[in-house]
Amino acid sequence: MTIWAEEYQKTNPNVTFDIQAGGAGKGMTDMLSGAADIAMLSREPRQEELDQGSFLIAVTIDSVIGTVNANNPHLALLQEQGITAEEAQKIWVTQEITTWGQLLGTDSTDPINVYTRSDSSGAAEMWALFALGDSQESLKGTAVNADPGLAEAIRQDPLGIGYNNVGFAYDQTTGDPIAGLQIIPLDVDGSGLIEPAEAFYATRDDFLEAAGQGLYPFPPARILYLVTKGEPSPAIADLYRWILTEGQVYVPSAGYVALSPDNIQEGLDLLGE
Repeated sequence: MTIWAEEYQKTNPNVTFDIQAGGAGKGMTDMLSGAADIAMLSREPRQEELDQGSFLIAVTIDSVIGTVNANNPHLALLQEQGITAEEAQKIWVTQEITTWGQLLGTDSTDPINVYTRSDSSGAAEMWALFALGDSQESLKGTAVNADPGLAEAIRQDPLGIGYNNVGFAYDQTTGDPIAGLQIIPLDVDGSGLIEPAEAFYATRDDFLEAAGQGLYPFPPARILYLVTKGEPSPAIADLYRWILTEGQVYVPSAGYVALSPDNIQEGLDLLGE
């Protein structure tokens, strides 16, 4: 949104932006209460939010990925085997898996130190759905505020495990995993090994290309929305049209996946195009 705002203002200098972070829950609350014109929503809307008049436009695609400390003593085996949704459930939801040995099939008794989000967030909601939970509240672990806080907690704990949005797991400049972090690959086919077609986490560009091809599952991949209370005003609708057309060119460099032509047309249709 920061990049979109900067670029949009170049040709629309009369429009000003005040962009604030705080998680999907805060954004929706502020928008519905009138404290904000637009909410950034990184999960599917809840029925009570729709009942209050939420009007959604899909603008890009993001993904939540599992993260561990780069000095985790079990890293090589973890990246060889990956984790399944069922294993994620046993780590974050039911807590049936509590040691690295249990997860990886070794005799290690090293504990898995589990981290999750303390603030209401779309990332936590998507990770809960991937881990076969019903909502963010089903995730257990040490609760940490915000994406940067969760990433830093893992960076400080060699036995820690967590999850982050792609933009907080990879370095925006180099495209490599952020120093101190490594990515947990998902064993999508349940084979117990990360096959070549599942091994696309080395760099951000590798991951985004794979996600754009649909190789990373939904969830924890998810559509990101902009939301207004009721149909957007003409000024906001103009911004939305720009984001869905000219604005899509900035999406990959910001660490996200551009919408498909069908998704873009659906948004334009909602705006009366």
